[in-house]
Amino acid sequence: MGRKWWTLIAVSVATFMLLLDITVVNVALPSIREDLGASFTDLQWVVDSYALSLAALVLSAGSLADRLGRRRVFAAGLGIFSAASLLCALAPDPVFLNLSRALQGVGGAAMFAVSLALIAHEFPAGRERGTAMGVYGATIGGAVAIGPLVGGMLTDSLGWESIFYLNVPVGLAAIVVTSTKLRESRDPNVTRLDWMGVATFSGALFMLVLALLRGNDEGWGSGLIVSLFAGAAALLAAFIAMEHRVSQPMLPLGLFRKPAFIGVQVAAFAISCAMLAQFLYLTLYLQNYLGHTPFESGLRYLPITVAAFVFAPLAGLLLSRLPARVMISAGLAAAGVGLLLMSGITLTSDWTTLLGGFLVAGAGIGLLNPTIADVAVGVVPEEQSGMASGINDTFRQVGISVGIAAWGAVLIDRGVGKVSELTAGTSAATGDYPRELVEAASSGNLDRAIAAVPSPAHDVVADAASQGFLTGLNDILVLGAGLSFAGALLALWLIREREIQRDESGRGLNSADEAAAHATIERPPDSSDADAVDADLVHVWTTAFAAYTRAAEPGAADGSRQS
Repeated sequence: MGRKWWTLIAVSVATFMLLLDITVVNVALPSIREDLGASFTDLQWVVDSYALSLAALVLSAGSLADRLGRRRVFAAGLGIFSAASLLCALAPDPVFLNLSRALQGVGGAAMFAVSLALIAHEFPAGRERGTAMGVYGATIGGAVAIGPLVGGMLTDSLGWESIFYLNVPVGLAAIVVTSTKLRESRDPNVTRLDWMGVATFSGALFMLVLALLRGNDEGWGSGLIVSLFAGAAALLAAFIAMEHRVSQPMLPLGLFRKPAFIGVQVAAFAISCAMLAQFLYLTLYLQNYLGHTPFESGLRYLPITVAAFVFAPLAGLLLSRLPARVMISAGLAAAGVGLLLMSGITLTSDWTTLLGGFLVAGAGIGLLNPTIADVAVGVVPEEQSGMASGINDTFRQVGISVGIAAWGAVLIDRGVGKVSELTAGTSAATGDYPRELVEAASSGNLDRAIAAVPSPAHDVVADAASQGFLTGLNDILVLGAGLSFAGALLALWLIREREIQRDESGRGLNSADEAAAHATIERPPDSSDADAVDADLVHVWTTAFAAYTRAAEPGAADGSRQS
């Protein structure tokens, strides 16, 4: 088998492992909470620690790979991710698990940063690369589609640790293939690393998310929370100032002079924050409140993934007929409508209350993500398309991180207010007890939480706790819808077709082509096995799942757009 096919296999297997791990974690969270005694905030950090590391390092990982070699950095990322997975499985407490998840994010950043470039070096532009990208995209789609089910089965049968143990042998096998079969490549025009940019950007994100996660506990006006917000603002200002001054910035701020570039980043942030960050809390509702097993919860997420899978190819076809801003706005609006349909959950509701919203939101995700992927790299010159794709992925990860923290803060705050209102005049309304009741309702431990309440008041307090959790959940779904609608309006206003560049064939520029054009390899890629299969539609179909699983997949659709 030729070297290029080994490259495709290694990258696809590693990507499948990476994205499968991301999707299975959500359904395992309630089991992690029960086994490790994790708090509500601990569960938020399980997701946020990974997303923060990825958001802070993915751009720098690409620059490091250009300098040290893409194969070397990819293999290092595999090693870090596999070792961190083992540490996650062995975690004795939530703090150890979350630190290990942050380390997983470091490895994930290295893998995300170079996976497409490695494929592009081996497969020449055109139909052959389309075939390779179709396989890569199908890998992404498959990982997302089966992730919740695999996670549910593993968690139910072998325990939550198994979702992390699974990565170790797969990662080791991928490292062997990478080291023995893949060709090394570097960028001859490599730039230096912007370490100060990385430090200030990641520091600002960490302080912002920490403030949002700790605000309800410490008090929003407390010295700690105010200091964290002020520190985040100061570090962000320092980051912007340094990016203006350095010759080779981590984030070229000049790109934001184009309204269309701003618009596509707003769209990526909006869908990630408004929709994707909600899955943590929907999982708590499905498993801990309704009592479904992890596998049953995975089954109930299928409507949203199937809807996205069905509507993504439609987006690929419409890209050549409708303005991109219309497509992005329609996708965000559909996600907003879906979130509104999910809200209105009552004490007697079943999971089917979410079904209509899942289908509409899934359709919106399917329409939205291929278009974002196309526009993100089409609004910049071809030589900057790789950087543009990385920036778009960073905005996705920031959206998820901030969304999880912000929605959690709102859920607890609104829930506490509702519990205090319903239990006024009783001991359940005093001190931290309302918060404990809301967290107990979200974690499935309500019986234990109301044990200290006099028996005659058990039913009243239990009902108040349940209503508090559902009030908070309904409120964040409505607020998420508002954010989606705001993103839709901003995208419609900012994105203009005249700012989207296309090549001679009318295709949006993509980062894979840019990577191939600017890479130095040891010998020309072997193109003797070029296939006649046109996989562009497969690529467009499965690209939608990249953003759904926090991985931006650069892609394009054939045809010219309307002006």
